[in-house]
Amino acid sequence: MTVTPASGRPADVPELDSAAIRADFPILSRRVNGRPLVYLDSGNTSQKPRQVIDAMAEFAATHNANIARAVHTLGTEATEAFEGARGKVAAFVNAPSVDEVVFTKNSTEAINLVSYAMLAASLGRGGDPRFALGPGDEVVITEMEHHSNIVPWQLLCERTGATLKWFGITDTGRLDLDATEELITERTKIVSFVHMSNILGTINPTARIVRRAREVGALVLLDASQSVPHLPVDVSALDVDFMAFTGHKMCGPTGIGVLWGRGELLSVMPPFLSGGSMIGTVTMEGSTYAAPPARFEAGTPPITEAVGLGVAVDYLSALDMRAVQWHEKELAGYALAALETVPGLTILGPRVPIGRGGTISFDMEGIHPHDVGQVLDSEGVQVRVGHHCAKPVCARFGVPAATRASFYVYTTTDEIDALVAGLEKTRKVFG
Repeated sequence: MTVTPASGRPADVPELDSAAIRADFPILSRRVNGRPLVYLDSGNTSQKPRQVIDAMAEFAATHNANIARAVHTLGTEATEAFEGARGKVAAFVNAPSVDEVVFTKNSTEAINLVSYAMLAASLGRGGDPRFALGPGDEVVITEMEHHSNIVPWQLLCERTGATLKWFGITDTGRLDLDATEELITERTKIVSFVHMSNILGTINPTARIVRRAREVGALVLLDASQSVPHLPVDVSALDVDFMAFTGHKMCGPTGIGVLWGRGELLSVMPPFLSGGSMIGTVTMEGSTYAAPPARFEAGTPPITEAVGLGVAVDYLSALDMRAVQWHEKELAGYALAALETVPGLTILGPRVPIGRGGTISFDMEGIHPHDVGQVLDSEGVQVRVGHHCAKPVCARFGVPAATRASFYVYTTTDEIDALVAGLEKTRKVFG
């Protein structure tokens, strides 16, 4: 593969046109506190391009109807749009089948869908034995997880008597994989871990964990909430069993997420939510359930949001996800070097742009993150402050909270310069 010596970017990976991209995002032209908006909170929620906003408005104005329940024109159009979005998402992550894509409310619901299916199987209410847990069985996660990939497994273990175990984090913000064989054993039923940390920016290697899980017959769930929006993700190459991600972090709307699951596994999983649309037949004596994905999509789904997500996938695909990944890698390198110049600032996690994404959290000695965030906001710079739904990570690095800047396709080096200038002002304000 030909490599461009100056940056390391492969020659066949295009460079993003930041000016053209920024023109697609109406919100980026507004001002905050009299200053140009510098939006550095995309790890929480990305902004939407005009194409997504217009598509959702056009659908609501001209095609609005419920899906799969009507033979009239609007119902047919809505169903085609909804299922068309499913097809786009399946292609985006290289899913073997469109029926393996389940629409959920968000990543949190997607992870809970799997954990509650395992609970139902554990209580003897349907499902394959591979999903059933009891005393002596184990669930493995990591210390790096978002709370959405911790609490569901804690509850599952509490309710079934299974044991929760986890990988630790090294001082450099990487997963400590030295104990992989000891953590993942013949008692392990599922390993659920994050692909890219929402607080440290770390991109975790998957091969060793997946290989060990396969050796012992454990299932694998990957939380890809932060990776699918930012780099090429191929579920077939990853060889995981389930993957969760969400629309609002990838230029799409809130209120819609995705659980991808192997078709063979989805077909034997008991339902999570029940009601309309997920049934085969219903009598007063009992019910049967539809085949996936309908089995896991009870009730009226987020139809307009699915349309928006489909257009967001189109938008990102047109940019080329390899280009998105390189854009953020270069921004991360620029930002890491720039932040190192701020006195009293400590970066949490990897301090080099290798095996990490464009999310950087840091602590400023003697200054609470909320104060940092308020000064930055006065300069128009929007960052996230707090524990980032990752309290165990904060505890691991000895901080109650952190300030986080996260980048995306529309982020520029000028905005990183504005961040650094705002931090220098913060230092002056608080001495």
